[in-house]
Amino acid sequence: MSWLDVFSAVCLIGGALSCLLGVVGLLRFPDVAARLQAATKPQTLGLVLILIGTAVQFDFGYASGLVLVGLFQMLTAPVLAQLVGRAAYRTDGIRRDTLVVDELGDRIEREGRVR
Repeated sequence: MSWLDVFSAVCLIGGALSCLLGVVGLLRFPDVAARLQAATKPQTLGLVLILIGTAVQFDFGYASGLVLVGLFQMLTAPVLAQLVGRAAYRTDGIRRDTLVVDELGDRIEREGRVR
């Protein structure tokens, strides 16, 4: 077994554990904002680690495709979380008393006064 196989195995196991912890957080956290954190950060990290662990075993042509998958995930997950978070905020899916800073509420109030 070479060091490349060990590196690949560590990345694959680390990615799988990160995804598992994200799922546990998704099931255990109480509100939408906390669940969004569990749905995006560990899942993205887990996928990227799995892709790295897989890419080191493949030829360059296949590995470059996996890099594109990782980049697409890192670009779309935060945008989706932002949109879901805003929708949850506007439909009262987030408890506003637990927010430390409520920048969106201030912005909505300013926009409401202008119109």
